[in-house]
Amino acid sequence: MKLSQFDMSIEEFMLHCSTKNLSQKTIMAYESTLKLFSVYMKNSFQIEKVEGVTKSHIRHYVKFVQERGKYSGIGVETPKNNIHARTDYGQPISTNTINNYVRNIKVFFNWLSDEDEIIKNPVDKIKLLKGSERMKPLLNEGEINSILYSFDRTKFDGYRNYLITLFILDTGCRITECLNILVQDVDLSNKAVILKYTKNKKERLVFFSTKLRKELQRWIQYKDRYFSNELLFPSNRGNVLLPGTYETALRKIGQKKNIELFPHRIRANFAQYYLLNGGDLYSLSRLMGHSSLEVTKTYLQLDDDSVSLQYKKFSPLNGINID
Repeated sequence: MKLSQFDMSIEEFMLHCSTKNLSQKTIMAYESTLKLFSVYMKNSFQIEKVEGVTKSHIRHYVKFVQERGKYSGIGVETPKNNIHARTDYGQPISTNTINNYVRNIKVFFNWLSDEDEIIKNPVDKIKLLKGSERMKPLLNEGEINSILYSFDRTKFDGYRNYLITLFILDTGCRITECLNILVQDVDLSNKAVILKYTKNKKERLVFFSTKLRKELQRWIQYKDRYFSNELLFPSNRGNVLLPGTYETALRKIGQKKNIELFPHRIRANFAQYYLLNGGDLYSLSRLMGHSSLEVTKTYLQLDDDSVSLQYKKFSPLNGINID
């Protein structure tokens, strides 16, 4: 089947992405978004060239995505991909997800503009949707202790998953960053870790507490009895642990506790507690490896209990002696 000029432009863009050392997840997101957008442009407006796209087309596409629901815009289904059997089929697509689609489309057309492939850039005045989803409520101390207590520390994988959870909660690192740490990257004396496998491919220094240092010392001694490799958190076979393996274990604990749990929620709790305890936005942004403060600001969304706690701590009247 002959590719349209639109699809050929996408292929050129994907080739460009492959030379930028982007993560596989990012590249897959770009390709999936752009190919679906290309199909929409062809089916709805008979447009097969990128220069034919206008800002109005993009806005129509955003409306289409908002109205169609999850997976209902996907093309021909295969026996291995029974999308209609999904429990969330047709459910509303979140604002955050739609904004991710828009960001991917903007990156594509900005690249086309930089490459002089188009004269007028249709995304120049395209803005993200307002009203993005609020973050999950902050896990309180009782919930955190209940989650940690649920790991079976008498078994290797349970003890390891317990330490991973503590590590993310205390450092704010991403799960993929955490699972690629080597023992030699950990400086127990200065309570610091060099993260080498990062999202932007740049090394980043993060720090941990005295409490976590004690836990890590015990864990490393325990781990070394089973494996001689340098991975800090190896799989049961001594290889790099897959994120999905940890995610599944965490989700099962959450289901038992009736708490929605996933690695990013643990990371988000680090950020929120850091701010609640007096940490500043600038240092938090650096610790979390964000590309800009705008990304970090999303963690300023606090639930009512957290706001109440902050108010009691910083109320002006509480600090004034009144007769």
